[in-house]
Amino acid sequence: MVKKNIIDLINSISLPNTSSADLRGKQSVRATFKLTRRAIKAINIVSTHLGIKQKSLFDHLIEDVQALNLIAREMESYEFKDPDRIQKTYVLSRRTLSFLDDTCRSFNTPRDALVELTIQRLLPVITKEKEKHEKRKKILADLGQLLKEGEKVLINTKREIGPDDPGYDQVENAVTSIYNAYKHLNSFIERSKIIEDF
Repeated sequence: MVKKNIIDLINSISLPNTSSADLRGKQSVRATFKLTRRAIKAINIVSTHLGIKQKSLFDHLIEDVQALNLIAREMESYEFKDPDRIQKTYVLSRRTLSFLDDTCRSFNTPRDALVELTIQRLLPVITKEKEKHEKRKKILADLGQLLKEGEKVLINTKREIGPDDPGYDQVENAVTSIYNAYKHLNSFIERSKIIEDF
């Protein structure tokens, strides 16, 4: 069998072609919005807490065209009069910004108001994560107790059979695993404290 060269192989596979417009849509652009402190904090919390880039959050929220259109359609019943708005610049993909601008034009909607309401979709996520955060703190306390008990067992093991015994190695490994789990969970909880006062 004669092997095809790579160009022939690519041309023979029926895949959607990548266009320059698709590639340009992935470019990052800066967009400035006037948002409430609460909306800015919601973006920061979800980004920090879940480890998702803010650009990816905006892409997810705004490129859901069906949800975006539904929000824009309901905008007439929303009173957008909060004087305490802060100008904030975010990085978005060109495609996301295009979706946003097209929707605003189609529904004659103020862009800042649409972004503000779109961010509100994150509130149920924050509520669930806040509940989990409190549960994680309880688990951390339990893990701390387990670590104290494990350290006692390790001390007793060292005294009873000595540090050169294979049994000691097993107990030490178990205690080290508990310590690492405690340390990582504690670090995550500390990083997530931003969610506590939302």
